Amino acid sequence: MKNTVFRARFALAALPCFLSAALASEPATDLGEIVITGARVAQPEDEALAALTVITREDIDRSQATSLAELMQGLPGVSLANSGGPGKSTSLFLRGSNSNHVLVLIDGVRMGSATTGGFAWEHLLPGQIERIEILRGPASSLYGSEAIGGVVQIFTRKGDTRGVHPRLSLGGGSYRTREASAGISLGDGRNWLSAQLSGTRTDGFNAYEGGSRFSPYEGDDDGYRNRAGTLRAGARLGERVEIGAHWLRNDAHNYYDGGFVNESTMREEALGATLRANPVDALRLDLALGQSRDESDNFKDGAFRTRFDTRRDSASLQASWLMTPAHSLTAGLDHLNDHVDSTTAYAVDSRRNTGVFGEWLGRFGALDTQLSLRHDDNQQFGGHSTWTAAAGYALGNGLRLSARAGTAFNAPTFNQLYFPGYGYADLKPEESTSVEIGLDGRVAGLRWQTRVFRNDVDNLINSLQVAPGIYEARNVDQARLQGLEASLHGHLAGIDLGASWTWLDARAIGGANDGKRLQRRPEHSLRLDADRRFGDFSLGGTLYGASQLYDDAANTVRLGGYATLDLRGEYRFARDWRVQLKLVNLFDKAYETAYLYNQTGRAAYLTLHYGH
Repeated sequence: MKNTVFRARFALAALPCFLSAALASEPATDLGEIVITGARVAQPEDEALAALTVITREDIDRSQATSLAELMQGLPGVSLANSGGPGKSTSLFLRGSNSNHVLVLIDGVRMGSATTGGFAWEHLLPGQIERIEILRGPASSLYGSEAIGGVVQIFTRKGDTRGVHPRLSLGGGSYRTREASAGISLGDGRNWLSAQLSGTRTDGFNAYEGGSRFSPYEGDDDGYRNRAGTLRAGARLGERVEIGAHWLRNDAHNYYDGGFVNESTMREEALGATLRANPVDALRLDLALGQSRDESDNFKDGAFRTRFDTRRDSASLQASWLMTPAHSLTAGLDHLNDHVDSTTAYAVDSRRNTGVFGEWLGRFGALDTQLSLRHDDNQQFGGHSTWTAAAGYALGNGLRLSARAGTAFNAPTFNQLYFPGYGYADLKPEESTSVEIGLDGRVAGLRWQTRVFRNDVDNLINSLQVAPGIYEARNVDQARLQGLEASLHGHLAGIDLGASWTWLDARAIGGANDGKRLQRRPEHSLRLDADRRFGDFSLGGTLYGASQLYDDAANTVRLGGYATLDLRGEYRFARDWRVQLKLVNLFDKAYETAYLYNQTGRAAYLTLHYGH
């Protein structure tokens, strides 16, 4: 019965292919955006064999999103859980994988905490971002550990490479929210620079409705503030060499309910330098050096309690050779050092990882192929090899059938290994094997994409009760992540449209929770976006809905399904000047994505912008 339902859902999602064949008079020639994440080399979006979602600067401006969660929630394969509004802990689940199974890169620099393994999505501001590429599905054969669920690569604002272009924004709204940013982009075609300073502050609302020994109910508003800066610069040295540098930093101060700590200051930082050279036309060399920091000081009613600072130093050398117009070969070397500095004693506080990889891209008429192999040598866990194989076949009339399979792994975090009272030093890396089938096409100016996927994860790390009230990290479970993604976006009859639906069946296999759904992952999610411009005015909205989910591994705590509607409008009242108004959660729906943690109610925000 389950297999019948699965096939029926796939058939339903594939219906656009018949519509495409009926309406398309000739194959589409627009290859779309240039993307990097799917193959570690630049290629047109429509040629990428991996499942990709691209968010452009234009998309960010149009959405008026004030957080990454708001910007990404409900995109194909994406779900997020938030613990109480702006600045509060936010986890992203990609195709049902754990939150520390998603590799995050900022301008190519590996991000995230070495202790928790997660990235602090809540502190990065949409105004700092030029574009986002979301690769769905395992990618360890190109990127190594942490990519069981996929890769999210974020590019900071680069701006125009010619002329001087200042920008400014001022805004505010509900919960005494205040925001401001100022930036500039300049360049002469060979040299460019983009810089921006931003700040946001909100009094917030009462984030937590429960009460326990760990998070007592305080009943007050839980505020948040963030000061951010970005800098990105580059220059062309002759016709064959390009250098670049980039920097991002967010300093945040967060208030929340807690028994041991209830206040934190946090720093998220990425620093990198790149060198790109084309010694000959067919060969490209890329050298990248980077460092990321994830630092937090934690307090109880103003008194210092703990510090957790982690640093990740990375270096990468990559060579890409265009052997023929239809075949290319890429090879590279990655090196990573993780460091922990904390008031909490870790038995081991650093480790190294070196990875070597190779990738072949080939085209044989209507058939595109991709094969990638990688071997990682981890200081703690020894050698680990992964692979990915993919193929896509153009069926005509803009249709393409694709298939992808591969393996991935994830090294345990320092908390899972060494945190006092919880860590277990004999953990094994998590491993996965995946397969997916896709069908993509274009119809009437819209691009649509469908994927059916399955990802089996072994040695899944979870908490195991080893004594009454005592839990340790152990390789206790396996997980089966399977589902279907369907999306559509483009421009039709003067309207910018976007739609995505995800069906996800993410379950534990074996152990005490055999057959139980993984926590905080909805089975169904739907997102609809529509925007229309009327001269100097524009109107739009986002409808998001999610089915019920569970907040615990045993599936005893159920959170109800919900739907929210956001409306937005913009008026361009002078050249380079515009004012935006956004209404969030129009019907004031009360809902939770984490048990007992409130979410934003009905709210309104007004923002004045100059420049782009």
